[in-house]
Amino acid sequence: MSATPQHPQKNRTSRRVLAATAGLVTVGALVAAMPAGAHDRGKGHGHGHQSRTVDVQLLSFNDLHGNLEPPAGSAGTVSETQADGTVTSVPAGGVEYLATSLRTARKGNPYSVTAAGGDMVGASPLLSGLFHDEPTIEALNGLDLDVTAVGNHEFDEGATELARLQNGGCHPVEGCYEKGKKFKGADFPYLAANVTSEKTGKPILKPYTVWKKNGVKIGFIGVTLEGTPNIVTANGVKGLKFHDEIETVNKYAKELDRQGVKSIVALIHEGGAPASASYNYDCDSPGAGDGISGPIVDIAKGITPKVDALVTGHTHQAYVCTVPDPSGKPRMVTSASSFGKLYTDTTLTYDRRTNDIVRTSVESANHIVSRDQAKATNMTKLIARWNTLAAPIANRPQGWITADINGRGSTAPEKPLGNLIADAQLEGLAPADKGGAVVAFMNPGGIRADLVHAASGSEGDGVVTYGEAFTVQPFTNMMNVVDLTGAQLVAALQQQVSGSNEASPKILQVSKGLTYTLDLTKSGADRVVADTIRLNGEAIDPAKTYRVAMNEFLAGGGDGFAALGEGTNKLVGASDLDLFNAYLAAHSTADAPLAPPATDRITVVQ
Repeated sequence: MSATPQHPQKNRTSRRVLAATAGLVTVGALVAAMPAGAHDRGKGHGHGHQSRTVDVQLLSFNDLHGNLEPPAGSAGTVSETQADGTVTSVPAGGVEYLATSLRTARKGNPYSVTAAGGDMVGASPLLSGLFHDEPTIEALNGLDLDVTAVGNHEFDEGATELARLQNGGCHPVEGCYEKGKKFKGADFPYLAANVTSEKTGKPILKPYTVWKKNGVKIGFIGVTLEGTPNIVTANGVKGLKFHDEIETVNKYAKELDRQGVKSIVALIHEGGAPASASYNYDCDSPGAGDGISGPIVDIAKGITPKVDALVTGHTHQAYVCTVPDPSGKPRMVTSASSFGKLYTDTTLTYDRRTNDIVRTSVESANHIVSRDQAKATNMTKLIARWNTLAAPIANRPQGWITADINGRGSTAPEKPLGNLIADAQLEGLAPADKGGAVVAFMNPGGIRADLVHAASGSEGDGVVTYGEAFTVQPFTNMMNVVDLTGAQLVAALQQQVSGSNEASPKILQVSKGLTYTLDLTKSGADRVVADTIRLNGEAIDPAKTYRVAMNEFLAGGGDGFAALGEGTNKLVGASDLDLFNAYLAAHSTADAPLAPPATDRITVVQ
């Protein structure tokens, strides 16, 4: 089976506008729909005169998260629905292949621009994360990225570090990583229209940029989700204000319009959830945007019609949908999964007379970044260079496992790797002098990969290296142990499925000894059945005080867990990664590897 289907799903906004056969724009229908004199389109060059319209190719991707090498395990596959309805998993991703895919796609398209939807860095595997994501910025330069929005993970190390990634300069603490080489920074603009300094009130980076070629002008506005402070550590967003996505995009679209820039693309680090995980699912069936839900739907419906297309991200989903703008006209909304496994190819037909996009002819499709194509040699060299620097640390064995232990790749509320991480945290922080923890909580979004049994290098199958452990927990969050009452502990469990988490539950991974029933047939907080919550077989006493271990992100009330932010008598312990590695070392040997833990702590009713 070829990794890339012969006929990838195309999504055209014309479906709801032109009554063309089978919903597709025929040449005749398109010609009939366009103004007189606009018929000779082509690629921006006519016979002896300049054509009225030119096709601009917009290539886009999102949520790379520093995955320079192909992601391992289930995190490195894309679901594809076949003609007979069966779904297959196709290995995908890796910047060596992404570079080749983009270069191949650009051939024959003289007007081609490449944009990204945020989270290019942050939560990165060790190859990039160990070097504060300089390797990823270098790779994106080599991919010829033209522009990206910031995502929430661009703020993991704060605004000062983000500015360094944009402008260059060696790390303020660790210095330059290669002798005689100074980090040059990104040669593409990071856009942060809705992120302002509390002191000045001005955007911390450029709010928009204009791409120009031979008189063709397309404006790009970049925003991250307004809720970024809820999902990033307090230090990462210190001194910053995050504003409403719709209001911000509309403000700068008006500004671009006044400058004569009529063609506008919004890069929005917020997304949705399609009804199918398959990248080639038609989310416009039966109507425009019927098969997608989530925050991006309301955002798309509120953004001014001046904006012609939305490149989105954050949810790590794949979709190519049309969602009506405020005037009722369909508008393209796309997302290309994550980790460089897909790219989106969107055709924007630019009218030279109006300087605007002919929205009735916008078409788009997602494509798999397959691993059965040639590798881009400049990316291979880049990876080898940084791997040489990382090898002494990355290849160090930490433990042994009998089989894959799924974390990021698990769709279940309770994940085997989540249990392993929570158990490691409890064991490390249970001693009285380490905090006296009796239970540990792990946020599911902090689990960035699976532990894969197959060797990633020369270490041999079943060996967990430091690099692999780092890829699972790349934030190096410091652990906290705090006092919570039984009532606060129950409230925290209920906040998994209520408040800001009601529409998209965030199920905490819990250490051994804590059990309860999650009834998904109910709504809101009632989905956590309070009278089933037990710690070591005993019901939680609302008035009793419990010592609870969690990372500093959760202890700050992150991910909507306000109750966890109410802890007192805080003790700061080792990092989450140190505890994870210590647990692997203590519980596994080459002769007695660690088996995946059972998932029997949360009883799920569906």
